[in-house]
Amino acid sequence: MQQKIVLIGGPGTGKSTIINEFVKRGYECMPEISREVTLKAQKEGIEQLFLTKPLLFSEMLLDGREQQYKDACNTSATPIFFDRGIPDIHAYMNYLGTEYPDTYIEKSKKYKYDKVFMLSPWKKIYTADNERYETFEQAVKIDQFLREAYTEIGYSIVNVPQGTVKERCDFILESLNSNV
Repeated sequence: MQQKIVLIGGPGTGKSTIINEFVKRGYECMPEISREVTLKAQKEGIEQLFLTKPLLFSEMLLDGREQQYKDACNTSATPIFFDRGIPDIHAYMNYLGTEYPDTYIEKSKKYKYDKVFMLSPWKKIYTADNERYETFEQAVKIDQFLREAYTEIGYSIVNVPQGTVKERCDFILESLNSNV
């Protein structure tokens, strides 16, 4: 049976780096799509879509992440790793204090992941760039909203310890094999 595994955490916690390592190891992975959405908006003249039109940005993410989930269901790969999940969207909306339709929560409950691994903020590896505008302090706050969003839906979260990329990937795989 297929296992859908989601990596969550505030910006700059190493999720994409770990996803890239899993790809190198031959695992099927669904990449983070927010950078793609942000870059597309920038090409259209909107510097920070997430800040200027958060609901539109979130709707685009919701559509993209829902499609990723459906695509994963059409593959026999297991486990399959996701760089962020559907509940991340309403967690960020809560962080911003932006109202959103009930469909965000409904889809978070409909498209369930089998395991949730959280990478907490780690100042040593945190970097900002053109698509990641948040400060480290904001990343810490976002982390709290993510944890809350996933636990409210009923997920148990496995915390990934700090360490090398290899150590973190190995921890995740060992946790899956031991059914932690």
